[in-house]
Amino acid sequence: MVAALNDTLLDPSRLPAVVADVQELIDAEVSEKTGASGLAVKGGYGAVKKVGPSIVPEAVEGLLPGFISRLEPFWQDFGAAGGAGFGDFLSARSEQVADALLGVTDEKIEGTSKSAIKKVYSTMRPSAKKNVIEALPRLGALVEKHAS
Repeated sequence: MVAALNDTLLDPSRLPAVVADVQELIDAEVSEKTGASGLAVKGGYGAVKKVGPSIVPEAVEGLLPGFISRLEPFWQDFGAAGGAGFGDFLSARSEQVADALLGVTDEKIEGTSKSAIKKVYSTMRPSAKKNVIEALPRLGALVEKHAS
């Protein structure tokens, strides 16, 4: 049995490196977006970073426990099944993994009283699943790097 992601990725000695790598993953995914939807994602992300440089790292830290919890069953299945890499494993289950991860942000948004945030999220949510699916190979590699 593989170690629980909670025990490894959220370990205080590893957490700063995990958060930094997640931020790099987000930056890389956003920078590679193309077309009209890519411009919208880049514009929105850039605006958020300008409003408050700490918003992204704080959001990553705040959401990370939920994401790790949702990834845990996939990580355990991967450990039991073996195989090439966790990114490939996640990509082979892309719909299920994306739904699980987006469930974290959906719940967070449901719990907020800020209507402006809910409105922005509702406009971006339809394309979010596609973006999450595209990020799964990098996400899997990141998890493997820090969980090993």
